[in-house]
Amino acid sequence: MSILKIKKLRENAEIPFRATLGAAGMDLYACIPESVTIEPHEIRLIPTGIAIELESADYVAYIFARSGLAIKHGIAPANCVGVIDSDYRGEVCVGLVNQTEQSFTIDPNERIAQLVISPVVLPEIKVVDELSDTDRGSGGFGSTGKR
Repeated sequence: MSILKIKKLRENAEIPFRATLGAAGMDLYACIPESVTIEPHEIRLIPTGIAIELESADYVAYIFARSGLAIKHGIAPANCVGVIDSDYRGEVCVGLVNQTEQSFTIDPNERIAQLVISPVVLPEIKVVDELSDTDRGSGGFGSTGKR
């Protein structure tokens, strides 16, 4: 079992929490003194008030959208998925983008994203002249059809 160390940087910071036993991610909370409005198509950096320490370079922390915010309100991480490397010790912040035409307000201690810890595979790099053939080959975007 791995250990995630969490340091509260501000008194009102919330510790990430898994909402259910089956949840892969832990909710991250906005650690802001007052509500923040994200205007249409605007990106705002929202602090969480925490810093983390992963057990080793064998792990990475990812920041993913909360599906309710993204699907119902169009609010999601601006970089799609945030990556927190094992050697980062600064505050965990979430860049949120409003993908709609309406303003959206984030309130203090509101759940804004989810944190997922995952193993890292660090393969040996080998430069080659050829790659093996597959049925798909170099067919890219949409090459396998719509269904």
